[in-house]
Parts: sequence; structure tokens; C-alpha cells
Amino acid sequence: MKTLVVAATKAELTFFYQHFNLPDSDFVESKNFDLLITGVGMVATAFALGKHLSSKYNLVLNLGIAGSFSRDMALGTILNITEDTFAEMGAENGTEFLSINDLGFGENHYTSTTPKNVDLPIAKGITVNCVTGSEKSIKNLISRLNPTTESMEGAAVFYACKQLNIASLQIRSISNYVEPRNKDNWKIGLAIKNLNDWAINFIGEMN
Repeated sequence: MKTLVVAATKAELTFFYQHFNLPDSDFVESKNFDLLITGVGMVATAFALGKHLSSKYNLVLNLGIAGSFSRDMALGTILNITEDTFAEMGAENGTEFLSINDLGFGENHYTSTTPKNVDLPIAKGITVNCVTGSEKSIKNLISRLNPTTESMEGAAVFYACKQLNIASLQIRSISNYVEPRNKDNWKIGLAIKNLNDWAINFIGEMN
């Protein structure tokens, strides 16, 4: 049994690739773990997992950067996202939002299922197609779902793992605060370094 490491982009795992001397490929098989780069967004993630996810894996480790709704989280903080929601999956009814659950068409909320102890702060995430960047949208999401982070892939990974009953773990590093878009405030380099340091250590200890 192996771990499948999943990320949206190679850039998010730059130092991980270097440390383990991995070839520059979107899907890498090694003795102790495999690595899958899916592309950005839940559709690309679902498609890539549909091609590669199978019962030969006993854990899927989803790694990536994320935006934080909480200003209490320092940029670069590593979080264990234990629950994630498809924030936009549903219907608008005037000013009211009806989730896919409310409509009776499925589930929009998923949780990690790993039995492993991870010594990181626990947080709740949302998965979006459109990164949040207006005060109105921020207030609506906080009021409706009260998330700590947002990404574009997390809930899709949890969904796929649930379908195959495979343990899942989502680790996110905070690169920016969720606010009207201002790239000058982002710390992507710090977030990626911290994420890779954690991932290298975690995979190293598993092996």
C-alpha cells in the first residue's frame, strides 16, 4: 500500500521534487509514494484522480497553498483541513443560497478520514471555482459557512477518497488573506517553503 501525494501545481511542491529527486512529470511513481499534479480547480482534480486513484493507495495527501479568512493566522501557517465544503454548489433563491443538500441532489460537505495523528492546527475549508475577492462575497461566505480557508481543490479530493473509501489528509499553507485582490500582500514563497518542509518531513517519517 502506498501514499498518493496530490497537488494542483508543480510550483507548490518545488522543493519536494528537488528533495526526493523526482522527474519533472505530472505523475511520478516511486517506491514509497506516488505524486500526482492535477491542474488547478476541482474539475481538473476530479479528472486526474479519476485516472490515477485506486485501492492500491491507503492514503491520499493533498498539499497546497490557500487563502485565509482569519487574520489570526499568520501567513505561512500550516493547517490540517479536516472538513471542506463545495461553497458554490447549489442554487440562488433571491438573496438566499440553497445548497445541493437543501435541494436534495447530493452532499457538499466532506471530511478527512486519516487515522494518522498530525500535529497541526485544525481548520475548516471551502472549495471554490472563483477565488473570493469582494467584501460582499467575503461577508456572505463567513455568514453562511464560517470557513478558515479557501482553495480550489480540497473538497474534490475528499469527495474522490470517500467514493473509494481511501483515507485522506489535506494540508494547506496560508499564502494570503481573503480580501479584495492585492498581490503585494501575498507571501506565496514563504507558504510554499513551509508547506514543502512539512511534506518532506512527513513523507520521510512514513518511509
